[in-house]
Amino acid sequence: MRQSSLEARAGADSITQAIGGRVRQGRTSRGWTLDQLAERSGVSRRMLVSIEQGSANPSIATLLRISDALGIGLPALVDMDRSPELRVTRAGAAPVLWRGKAGGRGVLVAGTEQPDVTELWDWTLGPGEGHSSEAHAAGTRELLLVLDGRVELRVGQHAEVLEQGDSASFSGDVAHGYVNAGTAQGARFALTVFEPTVGGGAAR
Repeated sequence: MRQSSLEARAGADSITQAIGGRVRQGRTSRGWTLDQLAERSGVSRRMLVSIEQGSANPSIATLLRISDALGIGLPALVDMDRSPELRVTRAGAAPVLWRGKAGGRGVLVAGTEQPDVTELWDWTLGPGEGHSSEAHAAGTRELLLVLDGRVELRVGQHAEVLEQGDSASFSGDVAHGYVNAGTAQGARFALTVFEPTVGGGAAR
């Protein structure tokens, strides 16, 4: 295995360990059992155990369910540098939360904390790749800017092909997805997700 692959694997392992520790800390600080977190998040107890042990590679959708249930937002769950006033994420240091079979990646490069959580993503999709997302919390809005290639944006029953330099705003509280609309080249886009009043019901 090449050195870069080893470094990527080590980085992914450190991220999963950090996520597991934060999930466990968030759950225990609320006095919740694994069964209670499973009920609130809709994630199985077995998966939660694996995540807390750092042995699972959860999907973005699973992480969103857990972070919403804990009322902390996704950035606080995966952020590797928690300095309060200024957070700088160096190139290559942000957590990769999705990897496609053709080399695509979903990287959470920056984010804010509750109550109004904003996420900034750097997405790449290899030829023929796509990513589907279930509906987020009510009121979630997203902004997308195509940096390279062509991206088909699907929101509910609507679909639009966006060229390099095109942008879109859309509701994130309906099912949506992104597909590389090119035939041979990769596509890249920046994505901002705004989720208001995260954690309003976390103490239920």
